[in-house]
Amino acid sequence: MIDLDPVIHAPVRLRIVSLLAAVEEAEFGFVRDAVGVSDSVLSKHGSALEAAGYVQLRKGYVGKRPRTWYRLTDLGRTAFRTYVSHLQEIVSTSGLTVLQPEATPPVGNPASGVP
Repeated sequence: MIDLDPVIHAPVRLRIVSLLAAVEEAEFGFVRDAVGVSDSVLSKHGSALEAAGYVQLRKGYVGKRPRTWYRLTDLGRTAFRTYVSHLQEIVSTSGLTVLQPEATPPVGNPASGVP
């Protein structure tokens, strides 16, 4: 039986990790708005991901305003890839996919009307 990573499986954490997998790092406010949660909810789930070693926080300032940035660690990226792979194995029996199909090159030139 395939087990999905319980740290990532929570819907909010899955959305955070998925967002961070697409970027080098992201500012707290951007992640909060993109995921659609409150500051406290993001802090709670961010702390859980940090405790698991999946996310690294960086604190700093922009001008005089404090800021926090999130970054997916190498462990977090590996865990996310494994999670998606396991999820694909689970849904594959339905004939559906959670992974993008590989692009196939077009045959002929559709603009010319010649196949």
